[in-house]
Amino acid sequence: MTQHNGAHPEALIQIRDLTKSYQQGGRTHLILDHVNLSIHSGEFFVLLGKSGSGKSTLLNLISAIDHPDGGSIHIANTTITALPERQQTLFRRDHIGIVFQFFNLIPTLTVLENVTLPRELSGANRKEIEGQARQILKRVGLADRAETFPDKLSGGEQQRVAIARALAHEPMLVLADEPTGNLDEDTGQRVLELLLELTRNAGKTLVMATHNPEIVVLADRVCRIHDGQLEITLNDPKTLQQNC
Repeated sequence: MTQHNGAHPEALIQIRDLTKSYQQGGRTHLILDHVNLSIHSGEFFVLLGKSGSGKSTLLNLISAIDHPDGGSIHIANTTITALPERQQTLFRRDHIGIVFQFFNLIPTLTVLENVTLPRELSGANRKEIEGQARQILKRVGLADRAETFPDKLSGGEQQRVAIARALAHEPMLVLADEPTGNLDEDTGQRVLELLLELTRNAGKTLVMATHNPEIVVLADRVCRIHDGQLEITLNDPKTLQQNC
């Protein structure tokens, strides 16, 4: 796969002085400590770190699934941390696609219904969204599985459905949380290549959390999370292997 090294003149995401902690067992655990970060439009940005380092927390804060203790997150021209919760939900639904490690497909819905559901909730025309969903399923190689239920699919097929669902509404931003972590090595590599192909061909910004240093050689920039701090790192797999 060809590495993307184009210029990214505009910051799609700006994170300013972001702090997040959790209470557990009567103690405060600081996860993110006054973090500052800019992620550019069209960039493939990797968050690298050990399990529990705060990678998923940061993705959840960017998507407004979770809320910070302090600081702000700006996406395009919107300060998402300042929006009421209802508006955060609508912003996430309309502008962000999310790919989870464990697929998060609804077992009682077919593949097609899983892909169309987010846009149906927005009130879009059903015939139009079904046509678009079938097109994206074709692009991920699952056109013939549209009427199948998730439990009849392999892990790799389920993750491809999740990718189709994340991209069906043409989001400006795609967040991927360990998208290959629940797959074997070969299947994970194919899923990763598909996700990168679909996002880069469409000029999307992709932010991926992973503990796998082998992924980072494909990234535009890599950020290692350690002790609540972010460190932009050269994407040298040997260096990253030592750091992680």
